[in-house]
Amino acid sequence: MNRELLMLVEAISREKNVERDVVLGAVESALAQATKKLYQGEVDIRVSVDRDSGNYETFRRWLVVPDDAGLQNPEAEELLMDARDRIPDIEVGEYIEEGVESVPIGRIGAMAAKQVILQKIRDAEREMLLNDFMSRGEKIFTGTVKRMDKGDIIVESGRVEGRLRRSEMIPKENLRSGDRVRAMIMEVDLTLRGAPIILSRSAPEFMIELFRQEVPEIEQGLLEIKTCARDPGSRAKIAVLSHDKRVDPIGTCVGVRGTRVNAVTNELAGERVDIVLWSEDPAQFVIGALAPANVSSIVVDEEKHAMDVVVDEENLAIAIGRGGQNVRLASDLTGWKINIMDAAESAQKQANETDTARKLFMEKLDVDEEIAEILISEGFNSLEEVAYVPLQEMLEIESFDEDTVNELRARAKDALLTMEIAREESVEEVSQDLRDLDGLTPELIAKLADGGVHTRDDLADLGLDELTDLTGQSEEDAKALIMKAREHWFAGQE
Repeated sequence: MNRELLMLVEAISREKNVERDVVLGAVESALAQATKKLYQGEVDIRVSVDRDSGNYETFRRWLVVPDDAGLQNPEAEELLMDARDRIPDIEVGEYIEEGVESVPIGRIGAMAAKQVILQKIRDAEREMLLNDFMSRGEKIFTGTVKRMDKGDIIVESGRVEGRLRRSEMIPKENLRSGDRVRAMIMEVDLTLRGAPIILSRSAPEFMIELFRQEVPEIEQGLLEIKTCARDPGSRAKIAVLSHDKRVDPIGTCVGVRGTRVNAVTNELAGERVDIVLWSEDPAQFVIGALAPANVSSIVVDEEKHAMDVVVDEENLAIAIGRGGQNVRLASDLTGWKINIMDAAESAQKQANETDTARKLFMEKLDVDEEIAEILISEGFNSLEEVAYVPLQEMLEIESFDEDTVNELRARAKDALLTMEIAREESVEEVSQDLRDLDGLTPELIAKLADGGVHTRDDLADLGLDELTDLTGQSEEDAKALIMKAREHWFAGQE
C-alpha cells in the first residue's frame, strides 16, 4: 500500500505539474484528518510520510501554553508547568508529541484520499497563482466578467479571479458575462473561496490610479494627485499639485483636447471630473474645490473645522449643485465642513453672532453695551480671548487704559472659572446609563450636559439638527449616536 501511495503521489505530481513535496504534504494532511475522526474532541494530529519509502508515522500533539493563560482546548494544549514535568527544557509555543497508531491508507479509501489530495493541490496551485499575480505589483485588475455570484461579479484574469461586489460597482452600470472590466485591487482575502481579490470601481483610489496611467507626469513625480472625492458614475473632483513650476497641473491632467480626462471619464461610465488646484491654504483650497461657482467671501472656523462660504445669488445654485452634489464633493475633497450662504444669510448670521457676543460680554463681564461693542469691533468674540490674549494686544486698544484692561481680564477669568464649575456640576448630573453608552467621550458628555442632556432618553429624544448643533459632530456620527441611544426602546419588542 505504501508503494501504491508513492505511485499515486508521482502520478498527481506529473499530472498537475506540482512539486512532489507539495503532494506529500497534502497526503499527510489527509491522513491526519482521517486519524482525528477516531478521537473525541478537537485533537491535534501530525503525520510524517517518509519521502523515500512511503512509510508514515502518526503523532498526537499538545501545544505548550503559559500557566496563566489556562487551557482553552485541553485535548490539544498542555500547561507549561505540566509539560516541564515530562520535558524539562520545553518552552511555550513548542509541542509535546506522542506516537499513536497510524490509520491504514485503505481505511480512508483510495478515492477519498485522492479527492482530499487534489483539493489540497488546487489550494496550493491557487495560492501559487495568486502570489505570482500579486508579485507584479499591479494596482488595477483587468479581466473578463466570468459569472454572477449572489449579486457580486466574478472577474477572471488568466487563472486568477477577482470579486467585484455590488456596492463597489458604478451605479446603473450594466456588466454582462464576457465584458472586459478594469477595477482597483482593494485587498486580498484568502479566506474567500474562488475569488480572493476584492475589487472596486467606485473607490476614489481607482480614479487616482487611472489618472496615473493616463498622465505620465504623475509617474515621473512632476505632478501629484493629493486627494479625490467621487459620486460614482456621476461626478468627481480631484485636487492636483505640481512639483515643477513649468508644468500646468490642470492642463496636463486634461490633456490635448481633453484626451486624458476623457479617457478616465469613458472608463467610469461618463463620470464628469472637476480638476482643481490643491493649496496649503485651506480657504484657497475650498474656493478652488467649489468651482465653477465664484466665491464672494469666506470665513474660517478652525475650532469647528468649518467654513462659511458666501456666494451671490447667481452662483448659489452652482455652488450647491444638484441635490447638494457640488458642495458635498468639495467638502469630501478638502475635509472641511462647508456652509454655503448668500450675502443676506451671511449678514444675518454675523448679526446673530455679534448679538450673542454682545450679550455674553455684558452679562459675564458686567459691562455696558459700549464696552461690549468696542471688544467686538476689535475682534474679540469669546471670554477666552479676553482672558488670555497677550496683554500687549489689549493695551493697544485706544479706548481702554491699563486699569480697564486688567479689570476686564480679571472678570473674564472669574467668569470662565464660574462657568467651568457649573459645567462640572452639570456633568455630575449625567446618568450612568448615558455615560455607559458606546461612542460617548468625556468631551461629548460635557457638551451634552451643557445642552441639558443628562439621560439616555434625553439624548434619544433629540433631533439630528439639535445634536449636531450641540456637539459639532457630522450628521452621520450624530445619527449613529441617536440610534444607539434609542436601542433600548425597541429591545422589548424583539
